[in-house]
Amino acid sequence: MGFVLDFEKPILELERRIREMRDLADSQNLELREEIERLEAKARKLRQEIYSKLTRWQRVQLARHPNRPYTLDYIERICDDFMELHGDRAFGDDPAIVAGVGHIGGWPVTIVGHQKGRDVKQKLLRNFGMPHPEGYRKALRVMKLGAKFGRPVISLVDTPGAYPGIGAEERGQAEAIARNLYEMSRLPVPIVVIIIGEGASGGALGIGVGDRVLMMENTWYSVISPEGCAAILWRDAAKAPQAAEAMKLTAADLLEMGVIDGVIPEPVGGAHHDPDGAARILKETILRELESLRSIPVEKLVQDRIAKYGRMGFWKE
Repeated sequence: MGFVLDFEKPILELERRIREMRDLADSQNLELREEIERLEAKARKLRQEIYSKLTRWQRVQLARHPNRPYTLDYIERICDDFMELHGDRAFGDDPAIVAGVGHIGGWPVTIVGHQKGRDVKQKLLRNFGMPHPEGYRKALRVMKLGAKFGRPVISLVDTPGAYPGIGAEERGQAEAIARNLYEMSRLPVPIVVIIIGEGASGGALGIGVGDRVLMMENTWYSVISPEGCAAILWRDAAKAPQAAEAMKLTAADLLEMGVIDGVIPEPVGGAHHDPDGAARILKETILRELESLRSIPVEKLVQDRIAKYGRMGFWKE
């Protein structure tokens, strides 16, 4: 059955009963069609009910689901072709960030994104999706290369944060992220940023400056994880669910506060339940956003991008 979240168990129990009835009907040549259809309708209704009432903490858990599609999963599904590029031309390659050029629906694009691993070996290789400075420098190098040829940038964000190790700090982690913020704010091509899983702190912002910032429905985006917030406020990481509610870190919260520009719906049951369906919706969204940005002159595009971020953090009493 694999990894199952507590609130998903009633659904999976129903699906298990449906599979057993199908097997029984096939093996014993029994007529159970009506009963199976009744259970299938009940499972669909239950899934819709559960996923329409998710708490903020449950959405955090979904964003971290190990079966959720990662950057390379989406690239495989949405790209006509893709050529990955490696290395930052300064220190080395960082597998925690994928960068390259390709086509989506006929559009020539540059794609950058955080990449996590599935098994232990991949997780270690990808450093659990926590980039080193060479990862951010690789992403910037490829984005600037694409900009020379007028390729819009698609950035897929999914990280628990930039790697905070000594080596990363010695090689200029903070400078690399700050450099990307500066350079991305001026990049003379459209940039569409999409949070596809976790969007934590500067690790997310390092490839997160764009003309459109969108979040998939079951993702989170914040300056710190709920566990980190709980540890600071209450000295108890176990209070992460309480922190998640206070932080208002979901897509709906951030859209209401004007931090993001839109929410991308996921198939009922989450992206991990239907990766192909999630990728189809993602591709349609990307093409729609590229079409809306293509007619904006470069000077105005950059001017609007800088103004957009300049407005964040201001409010009226």
